[in-house]
Amino acid sequence: MSFFKEVNSFIDYATNYVKTDKKLLDLIKQYKSVLSITFPIKRDNGEIETIYGWRAQHSFHKLPTKGGIRISEDVNLDEVMALSALMSYKCAIMDIPFGGAKGGIKINPKKYSLNELEKIIRRYTFELYRKNFIGPAIDVPGPDMGSGEREMAWILDTYATLSNREVDYLACVTGKPIEQGGIRGRKYATGLGAFYVIEYLFNERKDILKKFNVEKDIEDITVSIQGFGNVGYYLAKFLFDKKIKIVAISDITGTVFDENGIDVDKLYEYSKEKGGVLGFTKNSSPNPNDSLFLEVDVLIPAALENVINEDNIEKIKAKIIAEAANGPTTFKAHYKLVNEKLIIPDILFNSGGVTVSYFEYLKNLSHVRFGRLEKRLREQNNINLIKEIEKITGKKIEYKNILNGFSEEDIVRSGLYESMVSGFNNIIQKAEEKNIDLKTAAFVLALEKISVSYSQLGIFP
Repeated sequence: MSFFKEVNSFIDYATNYVKTDKKLLDLIKQYKSVLSITFPIKRDNGEIETIYGWRAQHSFHKLPTKGGIRISEDVNLDEVMALSALMSYKCAIMDIPFGGAKGGIKINPKKYSLNELEKIIRRYTFELYRKNFIGPAIDVPGPDMGSGEREMAWILDTYATLSNREVDYLACVTGKPIEQGGIRGRKYATGLGAFYVIEYLFNERKDILKKFNVEKDIEDITVSIQGFGNVGYYLAKFLFDKKIKIVAISDITGTVFDENGIDVDKLYEYSKEKGGVLGFTKNSSPNPNDSLFLEVDVLIPAALENVINEDNIEKIKAKIIAEAANGPTTFKAHYKLVNEKLIIPDILFNSGGVTVSYFEYLKNLSHVRFGRLEKRLREQNNINLIKEIEKITGKKIEYKNILNGFSEEDIVRSGLYESMVSGFNNIIQKAEEKNIDLKTAAFVLALEKISVSYSQLGIFP
């Protein structure tokens, strides 16, 4: 089954628990616009090559639409459509006022020079602009697999040139470098948001864990992570910094194991030098999927879709599956595992990236850095409060560590934590209300919110 059909299978199941016009629900699950792009580039050796790309806009219940640009030789239209749909539902459950979108460029970026990559990104942006598929009020791209701050800066510059630097042009794309209107904390936001969910689950929602016979404190759990890209690395880093034992990590080169816990900092340096994780520990395997089948407390698939499927579900031993990748568990596998495993759904668990992208978007529209207007005022208020306490108590207070106002990164982290925890609790509440699992509850919640938007717009009475 295609990835897009997999996503719609979850939606079809969730509609059984939504009291809304079935025709409206059918409308919601369909993508609204797709742009297919084909253009030539001249490579450094003079050869002409044809480049293929796409941009899918899934839902217009909120505007602009929002979603990253995936650069991979494996990307295809079906994947882009599926990811745009997941983005719609993700934004809905997180109360982010965007419709879902996604883009893709079908190349292996490692096989192209910097000059060639820049040509490709700028031409792709030009095609988006020409077809009205990019703009602060239309569709806002961001980074995804194979793209990052550098590519987003090229998109920004191309859009700024074509649009004659309209007043809100910085908001045409997120995930930019700080110097180009980016926001502090965006690079690691998906990993940090996922960490916040795990931390909150083990510290505050032990009632959920007990249903699956998990009665450990967070510092005693074991973790296995499939994927060591941006999401997998930063999530591993935050877990490692909290002294949580990660016993296996894999990437495209293979899997490394250490029952005493992997040093994530050293592994990161090793993988940069060697081009992958394989060989970092004596106990290694060339099979990346071996990280999926360990007897650990938490399994985190953070790489590709459909890696947990009917062919391997009997091998899954983890008590908790936390979906950091998009769609890592197939529909049939999910509903065979869900009664015995706690599955934290992807549309919550990996939503930290789009959440902080929303903060960046707001920053660009307001034309002011978070914290800039009130930081010194807060510091002065803190000083005045401390002085009054000193007068009343007659004691000198050491206030150096509590004086500072909030930086932009402090505000971003606070907003991200609030968003992740609120989204998680809303899904838990819906699951308990409907007596369903968390992933079904997440899709039910998203469908309810999107259907309300369409109904209020007058599309359906």
